[in-house]
Amino acid sequence: MTRYTPSPNYLSAGLVAIGLAAFSGWYAREWAPAAIPAVLFIVSALLLLALATRPSIEVHDQYLAIGKRAIPWAAIQRVDRTGWISPLVVSLTLSDGKRAWLIFPGDLDSANSLLRRLRRCAASALIDGVPHWQFWGEAIPPSGERTRIAGPRYRILREEDEAEVERLYQRLKTVGNLDAANGDEKEY
Repeated sequence: MTRYTPSPNYLSAGLVAIGLAAFSGWYAREWAPAAIPAVLFIVSALLLLALATRPSIEVHDQYLAIGKRAIPWAAIQRVDRTGWISPLVVSLTLSDGKRAWLIFPGDLDSANSLLRRLRRCAASALIDGVPHWQFWGEAIPPSGERTRIAGPRYRILREEDEAEVERLYQRLKTVGNLDAANGDEKEY
């Protein structure tokens, strides 16, 4: 079991934003335009404090626990990353069609570690639209998803050389040997 807890930096930043909001509000009594940063600091403080109070996330072998909610790994069909890395925001599509948003306000290393663990443990899920086995570069897909992928075909011979090889092959199949005694062979 691995536990991921919110970074204490969000709480500190939220408290600083409250202090700056109070100072801007106090200064807005003398100069009215100072009310604009006061409102912006209050909104920022609320957002930062909401992130600081997010529940911890636990990654178990059988399930993912977000606070008191446990989600079995088999129930996760898609793991889609958004553009947010810090705080980490990931969309989880569950087998019943519902979406669960995982929001983790941790430091960058913890967020990357959690994202890697999510992708690794959700073995039956599509990861950003790519099957799990293909995302991790596994050579053979699970038995239910085996498909033949044709490799590229590269031309080795020119068309006239290929025709000559085909003619010689057909002759070899019919006659059994290629001797120059018949005079059909080209001299190089």
